[in-house]
Parts: sequence; structure tokens; C-alpha cells
Amino acid sequence: MIERVDFDGPVILGAGLAGLSAALAAGKALVLSPTPLATGCSSAWAQGGMAAALSSEDSPALHAADTIAAGAGLCDPKAVDLLTREGPQAVRDLAALGAPFDRKTGGEFVLSLEAAHAKARVARVGGDGAGAAIMAAVIAAVRAVPTIEVRETARARRLLQDATGRVVGVLAEIDGALVEIRSHSVILATGGIGGLYAVTTTPKEVRGEGLGLAALAGATIADPEFVQFHPTAIDIGRDPAPLATEALRGEGAILRNVDGRAFMADYHPARELAPRDVVARAIHAERESGRGAFLDAVAAVGPHFPKEFPAVFEACRAGGLDPRREMIPVVPAVHYHMGGVATDLDGRASLPGLYAAGECASTGVQGANRLASNSLLEAAVFGARAGHAAAAEGQAGGEPVSLEPLPDLPDAAFQVLRKAMSRDAGVIRDEAGLTRLLEQIDALEPAYGPCPPLVAARLIVDAALTRQESRGGHYRRDFPATAEPVRTFVTLTSADAAVRYAAE
Repeated sequence: MIERVDFDGPVILGAGLAGLSAALAAGKALVLSPTPLATGCSSAWAQGGMAAALSSEDSPALHAADTIAAGAGLCDPKAVDLLTREGPQAVRDLAALGAPFDRKTGGEFVLSLEAAHAKARVARVGGDGAGAAIMAAVIAAVRAVPTIEVRETARARRLLQDATGRVVGVLAEIDGALVEIRSHSVILATGGIGGLYAVTTTPKEVRGEGLGLAALAGATIADPEFVQFHPTAIDIGRDPAPLATEALRGEGAILRNVDGRAFMADYHPARELAPRDVVARAIHAERESGRGAFLDAVAAVGPHFPKEFPAVFEACRAGGLDPRREMIPVVPAVHYHMGGVATDLDGRASLPGLYAAGECASTGVQGANRLASNSLLEAAVFGARAGHAAAAEGQAGGEPVSLEPLPDLPDAAFQVLRKAMSRDAGVIRDEAGLTRLLEQIDALEPAYGPCPPLVAARLIVDAALTRQESRGGHYRRDFPATAEPVRTFVTLTSADAAVRYAAE
């Protein structure tokens, strides 16, 4: 017998910055987190900070221009305008909650320069501790609101839908037992797809389940092929790979090969501050050629590492490296998914009753390549908007059509999938590799059924195979040129045949 719970407010799947921002905005919410708060979510691991026009030398318009340039023709200008206009206040609101952003003596934010930004506009905490500190402040705020209920070790097993397709709740597994939770609205804030890859900087728990759940319910998915690879994961054999924040290059760290030669000038005039996709491909090329790739921060940071970049310092020391005296071996790793559940500017998905926010959503802000440090900002701004809109959802749906949990993908099969995704849907893609990967997914599906991570992987690969051009985070060796700027929109039924395209 499945227990039924009726909740008078949004049910939020995920407890990263987007999910908790949505809860605070809604005022009354039920938050389901598969792990204890501040663990298992990418928000808590974010190092760089939050990008916003916070200085007198900057403006939302300049921030918007940089975001659109990085997005390689696929950003929605309205979404970008909203993000950059509301961004400064979002940072100030988080500071008011207690997020201890680095400040100057006069109280102004300390702002860092990161790749593809025309101005220094990244507000940081303790050098590389922004995510953890911001999450600590937001978690404290959520716990102080008696009308926000948080259930940990709670995992969604299916979106509940009535006969019209409306989302009417979620089937959750809480402490090992299935619970039918009925509500007027559900907000997906489940994060990205990094765990689908063998080399990733994100928590392994973040493996595209929200994307798969939404797709299996019939929601429209946007731009799934666009996966961002952070150029400088620390290559010390850990899973997930620790991150060497982009702020290090902003401070003057240099990328060198094993001979000590600085190589980025061979690939882009902006060198270390080139867009992330360019830097990732450069490092990939140097490693593939046998020359290796290392981040040299000895002169730029040196003895200040423990204070200015404590997370990077500790990760290096745990791997037997001293970044004050040695170069850091680096490798591109999956870091962010620009694609996701297609939403409007208030987080509404294509299915009534369903919302999405944060990395699992596609608002049109990130385009084909996310601008550095826009992710936490998007989570805060659009998470709050989704929370407000979902709380106002008043229409009740009918009875759920199915209470059957979706199948799980066993760990052995999941590890096979992860290795295949890194091998064939990585920094450099081509038809042969993507076709081989699709055949591997085809072989897994009959044995394990519609597992959400497997569905998410198929969406990425189908779209990558269909997009016969190179743009942003999607690079096809066999189609290196860039074609007309057209976004991808796909539903699960069309994904089995061919991805349909729709202009912005």
C-alpha cells in the first residue's frame, strides 16, 4: 500500500540553490532532497562565484552582451536581459541572508575577472568557496521558515500525471518507502547531467534524472546536446574530479605543456581567458598529442594559495601536489549542462503543473556555452521566479494515471554508460563515435527499461548526432563549421526518430 500525502504548495525536487530559492520565494513548500542538504548538489561545489554588474564601471547591458557572445547565437535575449537586470539585487539579497561575499574596506564587493567577461564582475567568497558559503546561508534561511518542509533521503521515482497530462504530484521514495505526494505544482530543480560522464566536476548523484523524468512525462526538452566541459579539472584520478577554478586564470595562472611551454596563444588571442569551450579543446588537443596540460599558478598565486584558494589547495595537497611550487595537471571535465527542460521566464514547462529551475531547466539564458559564473546567478534569479509562479498555481488535476515507479539503472550498467559518454560524447564528437554510443544505449534499454538517466543520455546523443555543425560546447570533428543559429527542441517521441528543430 502506497501512502498518500496531499500538500498545499509546490513540491520541489532538489535542494541546490535553485530549489531552495524557489522554496523561499514560494513561502510554503515541500523540498525533497535525495541527499543531506549541502551535499549531492553542484551549487555547494561552485568555486568561482556569482557574476553580476555590481560596480560603477559595469552595467547589466555589458553583462548581457558578454552572456550573449558566449552563448554563440542561441541565447534568448529576453531571458538574458532579465537575468542581468535582476542579477545585482539577487547577489545583494543573498548577502542580506548572510552569504559572506568578499568585501573591500568600504563595503564594496571584491570582484574578479573571469574568462569572456569584459569587466571584473564575479563576486566571490574566500577566493573559491562561494557555493558552499552561499548554500550555508540559504539553508539556514530555509530552516528558519516553519512553512517550508525539507525531506532528505527522498528521491523522485515518477512525475504523477492525470489523464490530460497535467502534473499532479510526484511518486517519491522516502527512507526506502514509496509515497504518493499530490500537489498543484511540481518544480524540478534536480541539477544537471555531469554524473552521466566518467570525468566530471559535479557530484555523481547529479545524473540527469530530472531531465529524464520530465522527458518521460512528455515535456519539451531544449538544447540537450550542449554540454560544457570545464577546462581545468585537477587530474589526480579522483571521481568526481576536483576543480581548479577559472578565477586562477583570472589571477594570471598560465596553461603550459609538459615542456613548460605556454600554449594558449596557439589557439586564441585571449589565451587563458578565452571562452571555456576553446580552452577545453586546446587542453584536449595538447593531451591527445602527448604534450600534457598543466596549470601553472606558482608565480600568480604561489604562497597565497592556502588563503586565496583554499579548496583548490586542499584538493591538490590530497593528491600529493603543492600548487605553491608545482604545476597542476588538468583535464577537461563535464561541468554544466546548457540544455534542459524548456521553460518560460517564470519556470513553466510545457506540461501544466510542471516547473523547472536551475541547471535542469533551459530558460534560454545559457545558449550554446554558459558564461563563467552565470550558473549560480541563474539558479537564484529563475529559482525565485519559479517559486513565485508555482505557488500561485491554483488548478487541481485529476487522479494519477500511474503510480508505478520508473526503473533504476544498476550501477554496473551505469558505469558502462558513463565511460561510453566520456569517450564518444565528450569535448570532440563525430558521427562514428556518437553512432557507436547510440548503439550502446540501444543495447541497454531493452534490459533495463526507461531509466531516467538512460533517457537523458539518449536525448544528449540524439541531438548531438543530429546537429551537424560546431557551436559553443558542441564540437563536431566531422562538421567543424558553424551553421545558422537554430535551437533544438525535442520530445521523447520525436527523439526516437530525428530531433526536430525550431527557430527561436
